[in-house]
Amino acid sequence: MTFLWPELLWSLAAVPLLIALYVWVLRRKRRLALRYASLSMVRDAMSTSYRIRRHVPPLLFLVALTAMLVAMARPAAVITLPSRHEIVMLAMDVSGSMRAADVKPSRIEAAQAAAKGFIADQPSSARIGIVSFAATASIVQQPTQNREDLTAAIDRFQLQKGTNIGGGILMSLKALFPDIDFEALRKDRRDARDARRKAPDDPVPDKDKAATAKAEPGSYPNAAIVLLTDGETTTGPDPLEAARIAADRGVRVFTVGVGTTRGEVIGAEGWSMRVKLDEQTLKQVANLTRGEYFYAGSAPELKKVYDTLNTKLVMEKKQTEITAIFAAVATVLAVIAAFLSLMWFNRLL
Repeated sequence: MTFLWPELLWSLAAVPLLIALYVWVLRRKRRLALRYASLSMVRDAMSTSYRIRRHVPPLLFLVALTAMLVAMARPAAVITLPSRHEIVMLAMDVSGSMRAADVKPSRIEAAQAAAKGFIADQPSSARIGIVSFAATASIVQQPTQNREDLTAAIDRFQLQKGTNIGGGILMSLKALFPDIDFEALRKDRRDARDARRKAPDDPVPDKDKAATAKAEPGSYPNAAIVLLTDGETTTGPDPLEAARIAADRGVRVFTVGVGTTRGEVIGAEGWSMRVKLDEQTLKQVANLTRGEYFYAGSAPELKKVYDTLNTKLVMEKKQTEITAIFAAVATVLAVIAAFLSLMWFNRLL
């Protein structure tokens, strides 16, 4: 636990002073009782339970006062609380294999329906962006709170050839960090890596240091990427290289696999192609970024995956001020102390 105003903890010095004052008052009453026979007889007549009970309200009040003094210092602690990411990027595969009907009514329609359900379950304050990827990747909807725009963007998906998983990740990062040129960053990272291999003892140039600067994976609290695909990369940057760039920014990538993992020929409406879900790569992408991989083999499972993602995205450890908790405890204890004193002794403390 930490304190935003730790200097106010000095006020706790009043607690032992109050205890000393209470003890002094009790001893003074005892001496007064010994002076007068009648008072002494009353004291001797007191039951043991009465003697214990008369200390309970002051003790509760003292604990309440202590909690209030601690509250004044504004305590904070790292706790797990429900929290929403500021931005969630949905990166969705729109390659031709998404026409396959092994997930009813088709992979793309099931993915669209599940994505719409996922969006509807987010709070109105959450911003959501959409990236589509096939041979190339593009931002079809910048992060927004407008649910109608998001639904319209999903309905506009056009299936294309190729699968560019790495491009989908990088384009999602571009939407999150528009001021960063991720293609140039990839080149700088490669140059820095090549330079270290050729001359490992040479000092790293400042430009290369900037290119290789890293955050703790999964540490960026304001955004996450949810990537859905049914195939394996056929073009574009290496998905693991893109995942490392996301990890270096602290952005988590949750991956969702749809379709067959065995490598089958699928087709519809006169076309056919051989596709295979690259689960191994999707798992590595999730692990590198501290996200999680999910497999959805049917429309209900896909819906269930997105429901699970809602849970994954809302629980977060963060430094949180807990002054209100201490203040509430202090108030409750003070009320209980006053109530017991009135009930037992017909007075307030």
